Amino acid sequence: MGKKIFTIVSLILVATMVLAACAAPVAAPTQAPAVATEAPKATEAPKPTEAPAAATVAPAPAAAKLKVCQVTDTGGIDDKSFNATAWKGVTDAQTQLGIEGKFLESKEVADFEKNLNAFIEEKCDLIVTVGFLLGDATKATAEANPNTKFSIVDYAYDPAINNVIGQIFQTDQAAFLAGYAAAALTKTGKVGTFGGIPIPTVTIFMKGFAEGVAKYNEVKGTKVEVLGWDLADDTKGLFSNSFDDQQKGKELATSLMDEGADIIMPVAGPVGLGAAAAIKERGNAYLIGVDSDWYLTAPDYKDITLTSVMKLMDATTMGVIKSVIDGTFKGGNIVGTLANKGVALAPFHDFEKLVTPELKAELEKLSADLVAGTLILK
Repeated sequence: MGKKIFTIVSLILVATMVLAACAAPVAAPTQAPAVATEAPKATEAPKPTEAPAAATVAPAPAAAKLKVCQVTDTGGIDDKSFNATAWKGVTDAQTQLGIEGKFLESKEVADFEKNLNAFIEEKCDLIVTVGFLLGDATKATAEANPNTKFSIVDYAYDPAINNVIGQIFQTDQAAFLAGYAAAALTKTGKVGTFGGIPIPTVTIFMKGFAEGVAKYNEVKGTKVEVLGWDLADDTKGLFSNSFDDQQKGKELATSLMDEGADIIMPVAGPVGLGAAAAIKERGNAYLIGVDSDWYLTAPDYKDITLTSVMKLMDATTMGVIKSVIDGTFKGGNIVGTLANKGVALAPFHDFEKLVTPELKAELEKLSADLVAGTLILK
């Protein structure tokens, strides 16, 4: 009995020891909280104050694009002439300077003021107006809105207006070279010209052209005749009285060819396209383009385009835009000349073979003399 009791007690003691050994892991929770309090160390977890601070650093807003807005005259934006050339200055600035460009076409003179006011409402940074006919409307709008910047092509104000830059051009210099070349290349001894409307920015081409012919006659002892302009009496100039009636241009060119002219320079915007059509249809005559290089801008007529008298309004318009961007814009006038490449005689392109080395040298010398001021046009 005693031995049995001893055995039972022994078993109880063994069981107690086993239970105690098994119970040891259960006691571990008294240590777990200590481990948990160490895990989220301050240096390892994000600070609550850091997230809001990052949220307040918003990306800087993109700088607003400079908005340049062009108002055309009645010739339209794609006149292959001065509206298109000035607009090229804006589109070049879009590509190179990242500006925003817009235009409004004027179908009639009554549209000038309406289009200008529309761009004032749009808060354009620079408004470019194109053509002598916009002179009065541009002046009135600029004076009524002194905080808006303007530039007008083919017009100068005297006295200057503080918020307007006038772009004017000595196109008679390049036209002089064209007239000299025409006199050298004519086969009939007669060349012709006509204008759109008798305004200074048109007649300056015609006069320069006639002076170039006169210079050739003086140098060579020839008697090449200019039809459409009389240096002795400028009231006898030939005009279409329009910048958009192409049929009228065709009629005038036909009339000049009927009189014997085999080289014709129309100074009339899109009206000149009518002249080009007449010359191409008739044949045996050449065209001299104006404002832009017509070989490039009116490719349908490149096979008759001898050269062009270029008025590089794209370059001067780009210059005005840059002055707005860099803060140097100042009212007044800029003048495009042979010297600053504001005007130029275009290449002869497909007709280079007609230009003899002698004629090329003469044209280069005349150009240098005009730049140097040793040759001054009347």
